[in-house]
Amino acid sequence: MTTLLSTYSASDSANADTSAAEKPKAAPANVLAIKKETMMAKPSAFSNLTIKIKSIAFKLLPQFLGLAMLVLIWAIIAEKNTSLPSPWVTLQEAIKLFSDPFYQNGPNDQGIGWNIYASLKRVAVGFGLAAVIGIPLGFMIGRFSIMAGMFNPIIRLLKPVSPLAWLPIGLLVFKAAHPAAIWSIFICSIWPMVINTAIGVQRVPQDYMNVARVLNLSEWKILTRILLPSVLPYMLTGVRLAIGTAWLVIVAAEMLTGGVGIGFWVWDEWNNLNVPHIIIAIVVIGFVGLLLEQALVAMARAVTYEETGA
Repeated sequence: MTTLLSTYSASDSANADTSAAEKPKAAPANVLAIKKETMMAKPSAFSNLTIKIKSIAFKLLPQFLGLAMLVLIWAIIAEKNTSLPSPWVTLQEAIKLFSDPFYQNGPNDQGIGWNIYASLKRVAVGFGLAAVIGIPLGFMIGRFSIMAGMFNPIIRLLKPVSPLAWLPIGLLVFKAAHPAAIWSIFICSIWPMVINTAIGVQRVPQDYMNVARVLNLSEWKILTRILLPSVLPYMLTGVRLAIGTAWLVIVAAEMLTGGVGIGFWVWDEWNNLNVPHIIIAIVVIGFVGLLLEQALVAMARAVTYEETGA
């Protein structure tokens, strides 16, 4: 009897072990949690695209809201003042205007494209002359104390003068409107370049200059190896400020001198009482100025670097 019971017990135990071996083992809870976190950590391509779209939308939405608010205020004022064209009327005139921006019907009747081109040419010449003279002068003022002593009183005296105040001097000297406008651009563009470049040179760490003195470097190597890389961010800031000022001045100078240019075009449209074209010109002037500034900002980012801490 005892033998039979022990035989049945061994048989039941073997059957239990066999059934337990046949059942699949359940995965531990921590393994399932890790798999779940891994699946959640790998977002799909669609979710990545959605995140990018939301990020772009959050950046652009405030800008569109600001422009929409400006247009709404404009429409309300135009509704109460009939002499001011509405946004819709101005848009229709802009479509007609830009359908043929480079027509020519005479020296005083040209498309808006030619007028913008003429203004940009004047800005390029005046701004280029200011850069050629102003940047080296800024290096010399920042590098040599005797130059700083000579030019500081001149800069302090002439910098606050309005650029348009120099226009009569240009007309007197050059006897023509075109070079007089370039002269006004030159004289207003040179000060930001000179001042920012000189400040950049003066802020070069003295340790750099001590090393150059120990190594007995030539003035050319000091300029190219030490000063120029250190001063470049300051110099480009002066260039960016100068181009904004130059584009601002050319419109006012062309209003006074006449000829071909966006400033003259605005004044001519005012004489013709064509207010929609004046509003279009204001938008174009702002857009071109924005493009010039953004181009210089992009150039500054491309040639400079940000120092990071260790």
